[in-house]
Amino acid sequence: MTPYAEVIGDPIAQSKSPLIHGFWLKQLGIDAGYRATHVPPEKLGEYFAERRADPAWRGCNVTVPHKLAALDHVADPGDVRGSIGAINTVFRGDGGDWIGTNTDAAGFHAPIAGLDLGAKPVVVIGAGGAARAILFALSKLGVGRVTILNRNVLKAAGLLASFGLKGDALPLTAPLPAAKLLVNASTLGMTGQPPLTIDLTPLPDDAVVYDAVYAPIETPLLAQAHDRGLDTVDGLEMLVGQAALAFELFFGVAPPRDRDDELRAALLK
Repeated sequence: MTPYAEVIGDPIAQSKSPLIHGFWLKQLGIDAGYRATHVPPEKLGEYFAERRADPAWRGCNVTVPHKLAALDHVADPGDVRGSIGAINTVFRGDGGDWIGTNTDAAGFHAPIAGLDLGAKPVVVIGAGGAARAILFALSKLGVGRVTILNRNVLKAAGLLASFGLKGDALPLTAPLPAAKLLVNASTLGMTGQPPLTIDLTPLPDDAVVYDAVYAPIETPLLAQAHDRGLDTVDGLEMLVGQAALAFELFFGVAPPRDRDDELRAALLK
């Protein structure tokens, strides 16, 4: 019986998680598998019920649109519901319970750990599960005012309040305010999704543009930032960072991060 983990979502074909985890499993010589599984929202409860009965299942990563709903199907000893409010990883705890956690916040922060964001303004696009993890991380960094651009302004305002952040909630069509860091935490610009149309002119020359979208890697947002000569972080940085934490929870060993350059080359093929 070969142990395995997987990533679930709707859609799921765009996921690069199987390549990432498969690369690490091969490098470490671990006899295990990792796959992508399409799970529509109405099948989420059925999915978890079936997997709990499978002794080979080590857990799963959770992507759009299940990051909030999956909380209803797992234990939450770390009170992720009360902090981030969304999960992206499910794993078996020491007591045998299936536990939900979130590795997105740490995955988001790793590429910008050396960036001085103290009291600096930040803009976040989106208010879904990824945005929750990002806002949670920002709340721990002592950033300045945070502006959330989102279709649902009331939802965005609620997130600012829940994370104790000072700032503004504005519609997607609002002009971009000046900021040290701009983060796209939405699916806008992702393959198969509507484009993200935004004017980066208000950003200062030392701003950093961070796009959590990883399909495509070079999103129109990042292309525009490159044209401006701005520093950028692409979605692979966050994806690999959060995957590394999940991998250790699934398989009990840290992935070989010294092979990141080789992994990134494989992901870009």
